[in-house]
Amino acid sequence: MGDIGSFFPPGDPRWKDADSAIFLNLALEEVRTAGYRIVNVDTTLVLAAPKIGPISGDMRQRVAELLEIQPNAVGIKAKTPEGLNLDHVAQAQAVVLLESADDNVGIGLLEAEVDDPAKVDEVLTHIGVSEGLGTSKSRRMVPLPAFDTEDIT
Repeated sequence: MGDIGSFFPPGDPRWKDADSAIFLNLALEEVRTAGYRIVNVDTTLVLAAPKIGPISGDMRQRVAELLEIQPNAVGIKAKTPEGLNLDHVAQAQAVVLLESADDNVGIGLLEAEVDDPAKVDEVLTHIGVSEGLGTSKSRRMVPLPAFDTEDIT
């Protein structure tokens, strides 16, 4: 879809000191137009000041409101640039999990009662992973072999 500079050229004076909610709203509109919705977002801020800890709850709430998701689906962490040679630089990194707006399968699996094998089978069949899992009455996750800490090959 292009980067932020293709939508808001840095040399355009209209965007100087603009509210960042404008940029976020455009990104959200592009996500929705593409047929997706935001599941969660995790951000890391790298900066020396200001300290984020005291205001991180307010920031999470505001980002959640702007993205129309629950605050517990927003992660905001901060790091200092110590040792990174970025003492006078601020960076923001964000990772966003999207899901298809037309596909409620993931939500259905999360909402499926573990004690309702028919619902679990329905969801798993829909996403194509039901083969080889056994009958619904005996469905158990196959444990992975224990990690051998002595074997480093």
